[in-house]
Amino acid sequence: MTRLDAVREHLMTVDVRDKNWSAALAAAQQRGPEVNLDLAEMSTPVFTLDLAALEHNITTMRDWVAAHGAFLAPHGKTTMCPALWRWQLDQGCWAITVANEPQLRVARSAGIPRVVVANEFLSPQGLSWLAGELNADPAFEVITWVDSVAGVEAMTRMLTAAGARRPLPVCLEVGHPKARAGVRDHDDALTIARAVIDSPRLQLRGVAGYEGSVPGEREQRITGVRAFLTAMGQLFAEISPLVESDEALITAGGSALFDLVVEILGPVATGTPRARLLLRSGAYVVHDDGTYALSTPSANRSGPVFTAAANVWARVISNPEADLVLLDVGKRDIPYDAGLPVVQKVMRAGRLVDAPAAEVFATNDQHAYVRLAEPESLAVGEVVRLGLSHPCTMFDKWRSALLVEGARPRVRGALPTFF
Repeated sequence: MTRLDAVREHLMTVDVRDKNWSAALAAAQQRGPEVNLDLAEMSTPVFTLDLAALEHNITTMRDWVAAHGAFLAPHGKTTMCPALWRWQLDQGCWAITVANEPQLRVARSAGIPRVVVANEFLSPQGLSWLAGELNADPAFEVITWVDSVAGVEAMTRMLTAAGARRPLPVCLEVGHPKARAGVRDHDDALTIARAVIDSPRLQLRGVAGYEGSVPGEREQRITGVRAFLTAMGQLFAEISPLVESDEALITAGGSALFDLVVEILGPVATGTPRARLLLRSGAYVVHDDGTYALSTPSANRSGPVFTAAANVWARVISNPEADLVLLDVGKRDIPYDAGLPVVQKVMRAGRLVDAPAAEVFATNDQHAYVRLAEPESLAVGEVVRLGLSHPCTMFDKWRSALLVEGARPRVRGALPTFF
């Protein structure tokens, strides 16, 4: 069995509306979506995922989570790629997490059986649609969040109007001052939990939070995260006996601090009858060469070691000054909100070799500015591999991702994204 087998049924045929399209790929795909194409034949820019790195990240996180007695519902918003969601589920993930109604609709259309909506869900049309889906399919499970009595009342009213026959499971979201959504006050949290129990259309399922929104710098932030998770665990201990299900969920865990979630909430879950600790880390599947390379637990404390799987490949199109080159890639193709790409490799004489010292220091819509440490060390026409920062803003710029394998990468196929 090859790595490609994990996603083979999801391979797509790329057409001219897709930036990853090229005449070489079109010719290769005439015989089917599985190809074996030299990346050097492609037009640029292109967005790629390395199959070996994906497999490493998925299995490494699977093993680490299992070894720590937790479960994983990776956040699908990172990739919006159901093929990768399915691969993660096939490797033992408990559910897929999404952030809103459009993402939930994609998950439903992809046949994902259990979805966590890590957000308040107050769309009348969305709840009406969801009620119909849950009524029609007893095997389909959705868990969403609530953080106010007003939210409980609105959801109850809308689900009643939609004719919902199954109660919708919800987790009580707790928040942190000056952070994101989530109830701040302990007593208010208990009041909301009781309101959920009193609702004929909702079912209390547990407690949720997101430690990544806790503000602060460096150690001050870590101290704040620990305090937030500790308070979350204390609230869960009070609320778990009220949960209206066979198991009580306690869920947190982004991609930077999930080790602290396991450290602090793991003992809480272990010591609570019928409790399940659920992590929602999403960026690990592709990792990066920027913000998560620096913030992942293994870089700061301890944890699983991931490999960056995503790259954009671009061509040198101008060398107007001795120490300046321009690439045919820009803000519409590469993330720039959490650090600019890094020049890693260059294709030369049929080989992929380390690139000369160079820094991407600015981008326009369709151009990247690269400063060369050694003048004229990159030539017009050469193709470079860029390492990217922040997975959540890589995928939204592409309709597809090309799958590559090998030291001199060969394109094996393409997967669709749904942004």
